[in-house]
Amino acid sequence: MMLKSVRLLTAAAVTAFASIFGAAAAQADAVSDFYAGNTVTILIGHPPGGSYDLYAQLMAQHFGKHIPGNPTVIVQGMPGGGGSLAAAHFYAKAPRDGTMVALLPESLAQDQVLEPKKSRWDVSKMRFIGRAADVTSVMMARKDSPVKSIEDSLKSEANVSCSGRTTSSAQTGAVLKSLIGSKFNMVCGYDSATASALAVFRGEADLTTTVWANWSVNYAQQLAAGDVVPVVQFSEKRLPELPNTPTAVELTDDPAKKQAIEFFGAGGDIGRALMTPPETPDDRVAALSAAFDKLTKDPEFLADAKARSIPITPLTGKEVDAIASRIISTPPEVVATLKNAINDGFNN
Repeated sequence: MMLKSVRLLTAAAVTAFASIFGAAAAQADAVSDFYAGNTVTILIGHPPGGSYDLYAQLMAQHFGKHIPGNPTVIVQGMPGGGGSLAAAHFYAKAPRDGTMVALLPESLAQDQVLEPKKSRWDVSKMRFIGRAADVTSVMMARKDSPVKSIEDSLKSEANVSCSGRTTSSAQTGAVLKSLIGSKFNMVCGYDSATASALAVFRGEADLTTTVWANWSVNYAQQLAAGDVVPVVQFSEKRLPELPNTPTAVELTDDPAKKQAIEFFGAGGDIGRALMTPPETPDDRVAALSAAFDKLTKDPEFLADAKARSIPITPLTGKEVDAIASRIISTPPEVVATLKNAINDGFNN
């Protein structure tokens, strides 16, 4: 009798396993069938030439072969408002079927906390599928600028070019002006980080900020020639490539100011990451996340990135989700200090 019971239990276990395996296989087939012959769009909120386009184009060339069904992957630009136009569109109007992902500003979670009424998105309702690289904003000065160091900025006035006031790159000057005392005149209104950089090279402005990946790839010749010099970097630690350039956190001993600057730079850990819109089916989010993990280990992808001097420091989607959650839960007093600093830096 006992032997018969064991056999019955074993048979039941095998049947259950087969059912589970069969369901998983059917689900995988459904995802593959959906993406086969389909197109996945990577939405970016910035014009061609910057680091968003740089990473989006690189990923688009290699991503499709790792997604079940091997869909075509394209890049769509929707510039405006420093990426906020694309973010609002993606959150409210993007297809929820897994055919659109987005590479949006790393500051989305911070903007949501700083300006909840103006932020037409909720990062907690979107899911990241992975990060290609973290980013560090670096302020550079033209070689003949009256200000070529933070010490200079405390003594002499200088014009800082920037795009929309909502972008973290634009806000760096305002934060330094308010919290550190830099004598910056904020000249905003350029349509992109590229245009802001060109303003410096043309002599319209003295300094500007964009991420290191943009400086090191798109302005490598100017860096090598010494046409621009690094002034300050917004990161927890100094980049290996910029060992003699201070981080913004190093510039003050005030605990409240340090916390505000750390909060300001936290988006850099989100970096250049892909996300899905709300209500995207779980099985497709899982498939896209797995595909992204494979992408960042793909020898051809990594070789292509190396050939273009594009840094790759990947994280999984769940790891990026956790970073965004920490940003959203920042203490109100820290948020208030940074918000006041940004407003003061732009308006006074």
